[in-house]
This record gives sequence, structure tokens and C-alpha cells, in this order.
Amino acid sequence: MTQDMLRAPAEVKYAEELDWLESIDDGPKPFSWRLSPRMVRLFVLGSERADGLDREIPQKWFGDRSFVERAIVTLASDRGLLLIGDPGTGKSWLAELLAAAICRNSTLVVQGTAGTTEDHIKYSWNVSMVIAKGQSRESMIPSPIMTAMEQGVIGRFEELTRSTSDVQDALISILSEKYVSIPELDEDNIVFGRPGFSIIATANSRDRGVNDLSSALKRRFNFVRIPVVTNKKSEAEIVRFRTEELLRRHNIEVDLPPTLLDILLQSFADLRTAAASAASDDERLESALSTAEQIGVLEDAILHSNFFGDRTLRAETLAGSLVGSLARRSPEDLAILNKYWHGVVEPRSKKDGGAWNDFLEGGRQAIATLS
Repeated sequence: MTQDMLRAPAEVKYAEELDWLESIDDGPKPFSWRLSPRMVRLFVLGSERADGLDREIPQKWFGDRSFVERAIVTLASDRGLLLIGDPGTGKSWLAELLAAAICRNSTLVVQGTAGTTEDHIKYSWNVSMVIAKGQSRESMIPSPIMTAMEQGVIGRFEELTRSTSDVQDALISILSEKYVSIPELDEDNIVFGRPGFSIIATANSRDRGVNDLSSALKRRFNFVRIPVVTNKKSEAEIVRFRTEELLRRHNIEVDLPPTLLDILLQSFADLRTAAASAASDDERLESALSTAEQIGVLEDAILHSNFFGDRTLRAETLAGSLVGSLARRSPEDLAILNKYWHGVVEPRSKKDGGAWNDFLEGGRQAIATLS
């Protein structure tokens, strides 16, 4: 089944694993949850020898255990959960995994944008049916959030702070009252949330000032702040895990040399340090330099090696992908990368040699081509 999908949702991709966990789960389950809180945590963070399971459950989200536990406890209390953090910290992936484990449906999603309207979180109408038969529950098109309410499952709201205040205000009543009124109908005009309904929202901490959350809406969410991964070992695990997962989708098998992964991680760490000490935005790359962007750089380099190289990932290809991915503004980003290559990569290549020499040359060529 997953072969027919460009990207299978977590509940489909890990269906066999979820079935097995459900079959052995004898823990107490809140509401209509498919798994107990302990099993939800185990599904997300992976099993350990102390769990005493007959099979290994791989880790799917890499972060502090306390963040996952607080998120699960929030959802068990039927409060809204807001995952907030910088771009690329895995907020959406964690939300998807939690929804998949709790209710086996992570696809009831509203994407917050400036164009998101109240209809997107409540309901709209099938115009042709309204003209033919009038307004009724049959001619109503429920939003993903309303569907989640009716089914007693998790609804998701991505990038909440990018939606307007009107949309955010409409969400307050849903989180508070747990029902939606349909004033256009005389009968059957209220949709009540069933036990198990909750909302997982995500927000980009860099969007502060775009559409700030009101204090009323903040009170209806429990906040879980997802920090940027700074531990090199943890970040390496995330990059390797997600890259291998993406490449399996393309049926590509390419070895990832540890040396090149170290170069990628070190380069991003250097560029983050430079961005933190920059005096103005013009001296910072437009890129957020997130873990997700590292994954994109690595995937791009591996695909390039597979389709246009000899199926061996090389340092110069990695350098070209890094420059191509991060140089979004010209000439500002190119100037920053050029300074980094001359001031950091070149001295490091003279000191350490090896793959750093090829990385230096590949970056120089890419910068010259784009300049």
C-alpha cells in the first residue's frame, strides 16, 4: 500500500508496528486512545532493553524524553497542545507521530497561512447541493478539525501563528466549548466534540510578531517548546535517520561515509556560530540552518551522486549541494559563504587534509558558478 503513496503518513508506514504494540498493550488508555500513554511514548522514542519487549521498536523522533511525556500528558487531559520552536526542530513530525499512535489518523490537518479562513477550521458548503436541496448536514463540508471532533480523534493545526486573528479567535471557542454551532441549520445544528478529541498545533518561534497568539488562546494550550538540537551526536542520528528514510522512498542505497557527515555537521555548526555573532541580517544567511535543511543538503548530494555521478557520495558534491541550498540571496548569501570558505574551510583543509580538501574545492567551484 505504501508503494502507491509518495509519502505515507506515519499510521500507514508503521501500521504493522502499531498493530503489534496495540496487541500487547494492557495499560490504561484515556478516552478512545488506541495505545496507552506508555506505549505512545515507546512508539515515538523507541524501545530499550529494560522494556522487555520481544522485538525492537526503532526511535522515530530524537529529542528529550520530557518533551514527549509532557505532550502526551497534555493530550490525555484533553487540553490543546502547542509545539513551538525554530524551523526544522521536528515539531510537525512529532505531531504526526503522536496523532498516529493515539488515534491512527494523522491526516486531519489544517495548514495555517494568511489565506486560512474560519471555514477551514469549521465548515463550508457544497454549493451545488445547497442549490439543489438547500442547506443541510448532507450539503455541509466539515473541516478537518470538525471531522476530528465528530470522530473523537486528534486534529492538527500547522503554523498557527501564520493564520489571522479571526481564525485564532474561532479556535478559542472550539478549544473551550468543544462544540461548533451551525446557525444556518434549524435542526441538528451543533457538532459536539467526542471524548478523545484534541488539537495539536505547531508554531514557528521565528514568526513572533506576524500574528501573535492572544492571551485567551494561549490559556487554552499547553506549550511544549522544542529546542534546536545542539548535541552533535543527536543531530547526526536525526540526519542519518531521516536521510535514509527519504532515500528508501527512491529505492536508492548509498553509503554515507562518517567523514562526510562530520563535515556537514561541522559546517552547519560553524555557520550557526557566525550567524549568532553577526551584527545585522545582511551578515546572516537567510537560511535558518536547521537540522531539516541539513537533511535536504545531504539528500540533494546523494541524489546528484546517484543520477549524475558514479553512485558514490563525494565531498565536492556535498559542498556543491550545501552552497546551492544555502545561497538564496545574491549577492548577500554568496558573500557570506565565500567568507566562510576562505576563512574557515581553507584553514581546516590545510590542517586536516583528506575530504576537507575536496570539500574546499567543490565549494569554491559552486560559489564561482553562482557568482
